[in-house]
Amino acid sequence: MSDFKSYKDLDIYVISMELFLSLHPKTLKLPKYELYELGSQTRRSSDSVVSNIVEGYGRRKYKADFIRFLVFSHASCLETINHIYKITVLYPDLKREFDPLVPMYENLGGKIFNFMSYVEKNWK
Repeated sequence: MSDFKSYKDLDIYVISMELFLSLHPKTLKLPKYELYELGSQTRRSSDSVVSNIVEGYGRRKYKADFIRFLVFSHASCLETINHIYKITVLYPDLKREFDPLVPMYENLGGKIFNFMSYVEKNWK
């Protein structure tokens, strides 16, 4: 099927996990009333990027399922970027902390998209 022995061999997994681990504690700095609103949504979408890569890889025997979960991961990546944008607008004092994550998530989104294309064309 592939040269990957584990989902942990995928760059998109490694990057998405690092971003999740970086983003999570930052969201806990939001005001208390946002911890379970925008903070929770941001944590969940970021976690979804990683989790869908792992679940998709677990279904890699079924190419269409693998691609479907990569699509979910890509969509969650875009959702996370949107949540970060909302945080930076609503809480300008957190802008310096959150802004650097946007190009990282945009880069990750491109990598997920490219990997989806690779799976579509090359996965047996």
